[in-house]
Order: sequence, then C-alpha cells, then structure tokens
Amino acid sequence: MADAVTSQTIMDGARHVVMSFTNVSDGTGESAVTKVDVSAESVTFSTFGMSVKLLWDATTDVLCLHLPADYADTLDYSNFGSLKNNSGSGKTGDIQLTTVGHSSGDAYTVTLKMIKNYA
Repeated sequence: MADAVTSQTIMDGARHVVMSFTNVSDGTGESAVTKVDVSAESVTFSTFGMSVKLLWDATTDVLCLHLPADYADTLDYSNFGSLKNNSGSGKTGDIQLTTVGHSSGDAYTVTLKMIKNYA
C-alpha cells in the first residue's frame, strides 16, 4: 500500500494559480515528488505527525521551506514579491515535496498560492 496523496488545482488564472496537496501516510512517505512549477506567494499548511520539506528542483535540490510537524500556519510572502528560487545549476522551476518523520496515519495539507512567471 502507498501513501494516499492528492493534488488539486483550485484556481488557474492568467496570473495566479492556487493548488492544494494532501497526504495520509502509510509509513512509506514521499521523497522529492514534483508538485508544481512556479514560485509560491503564500503557503497555508497543516501537519500531523510529520514535517514537510518544500524543495526547489535543480541538479542539487535546494530547501525552499521546512514546514514543522504538528503545526498549522499561513506564511505570506506577498509583501516582498514572493519566494524566489535560489537553486543553482539544473534549475527547473519545479517545487518538490518530501515528508520527514512520517509513519502510518500521519498527514499533511499544503496549499500554495502562486504567481505565474512567463519570463
């Protein structure tokens, strides 16, 4: 059996996209699973029993955010223009998720509000 994972696009407009991701773990977890390919403006999350790492995909992945276990919050980056992908060579623009400390029954919900960049 594998983790029960969902990815949902809530809104996809000309400039913004909002996506939501959930996971109920069976203990196998996720490792650098690509979820989106744009930068986050705000992150709303809730974790139960495990933490979640958001990674910028590159030749060597770079940590974007580490969402702590057993916590819920909204992190708003819109006041300074959103998170910037600071990964180096091989940068794809993708955002990957990795679960940390997961066991059966642990769960997360992560919602990203993002600005599309056509450059």
